Amino acid sequence: MRGYESTSYGDGFADVYDEWYADVTDVTATVVRMVALAGPGGRVLELGAGTGRLAVPMAAAGLDVVGIDSSAAMLARIASQSGGEHVTILCGDMVHDLPDGPFDACLIAYNTLFNLLDAVDQQQCFRSVAERLRPGGTFVVEAIVPDPGAPAGGDVSIRSMTADRVVLSVSDHRPTEQRTSGQFVELTEAGGIRLRPWSIRWAPPAELDAMADTAGFELAERFADMAGAPFTEDADHHVSIYRR
Repeated sequence: MRGYESTSYGDGFADVYDEWYADVTDVTATVVRMVALAGPGGRVLELGAGTGRLAVPMAAAGLDVVGIDSSAAMLARIASQSGGEHVTILCGDMVHDLPDGPFDACLIAYNTLFNLLDAVDQQQCFRSVAERLRPGGTFVVEAIVPDPGAPAGGDVSIRSMTADRVVLSVSDHRPTEQRTSGQFVELTEAGGIRLRPWSIRWAPPAELDAMADTAGFELAERFADMAGAPFTEDADHHVSIYRR
């Protein structure tokens, strides 16, 4: 997508992220799992921490949480909320700007890894995380399982509609590039038009496993969700736990 940058997603969605995506990750199950992996009081790095939807509850559970995001608008949401003062926030790239370790665990939640728009950066992300985890530390990756049969091309649909607001979803799916991009076009009577762009470079679990192996990880466990539902061949999401 021409003009799309690393901050475009966060800056475009910061004001609606918690409203629109409150249910994409089971917050309680995520906190329980990260405490179990990092240990009570463990040091956890969250990549793409966004508004702190997960970082703040993890900190409230006693974890020492460092959250990094490229969007200052997203991180401002952490700083402004109750409990946000217990999260260390960093504005930077989740490949090249990661803080020094060691960390007990690292979390990259729902599809955030796919915000890195080429395979080279995704591979380097695995390497950068591995360098900052203690021996035996874990990298938790939550993502969709791409549908290999999804057709190429564009799509326009209605995301939501009220008496004074319509949100259209416009997307362009390119399977040969493993790329899907889009815009949420928000039309309101009072505010006119607002564009919220997004773009991902998706990868199937087997490709992520290969990246992890190259970086010195082994796949410890894989579930269909954070609560630990069994991962089956028809699962459309996965939570992969890689151990250094």
